[in-house]
Order: sequence, then C-alpha cells, then structure tokens
Amino acid sequence: MMHMTFYWSKKVTLLFDSWKTDSWTGYITSLLACLIVSIFYQLLENRRIRLKLLASGKPFPAQIEAPLLRRTFAGSGAKLGVRVAGAVLFGLSSAIGYFLMLAVMSFNGGVFIAIVVGLAIGYLLFRSDGEDSVVADSSCACA
Repeated sequence: MMHMTFYWSKKVTLLFDSWKTDSWTGYITSLLACLIVSIFYQLLENRRIRLKLLASGKPFPAQIEAPLLRRTFAGSGAKLGVRVAGAVLFGLSSAIGYFLMLAVMSFNGGVFIAIVVGLAIGYLLFRSDGEDSVVADSSCACA
C-alpha cells in the first residue's frame, strides 16, 4: 500500500519495485543517491541556462528584455547544433526533475529531506552566481 502522508522508516520503495530498502545501509545509500542526483540536476540546469545565454548572443550576465515576448533563438543566428544541445539538456533536466518529484512522492521523510538538501547544495555550488535571475525560468524542479 502506498503512503499518502509523510512517514519515517528505513523501508521505502523508490521509483521501481526493485528499488526497495530494508536495511539501514540500503536506506542511507538510497538517500545519498537522491542527494547526488539532486545536485546533478542543478548542475544540468546551470549548463542549460548558460547555453541559453550564450546562444542569445548577449554577454553574461546581461538582462534579457521581455523574455515572454521574443523567442530566445529567433533571429539570433544560433546554429542548429546549439539548439539541439539546448533541447537535449532540457529533456534530460526535465526527466531528472520528474524522477526527483516521483521520489518525493514516496512520502518518506528522509527521501524528501535528502532531495531538498541536494537541491540546495546544488544551487549553492552551481547556480547562486546570478544567472537564474537573468533568464526567466520556472522555479519548478521539473521545468
């Protein structure tokens, strides 16, 4: 039966039926995996945003005016390879974001804390230098 409220236990099933923890070692290893994937998610977002800034042709960290009124790559002379790389980074980042969301939906308190701490550490390491205020992006972890 799936939990619908937060619970604190070393027994958790994450994402797949085969990813079950029954021991403290397995549980802590799973929490560490969640933490590392959360940090990696922020690294991917950093690279995606920097690629978007480079493709726009504006020097970093210039403000991008009216992001909702113009397409990022329209008229900028960006090559197809840069657009494809941006799309691949976006897809990979979105997939990881959705996996993190589904892991949080296990409702295990330790998993929730590990993911939130990992996102915070990743933000501190890779995204706290201001580029997220330059590009209008969603604050959703899956966007």
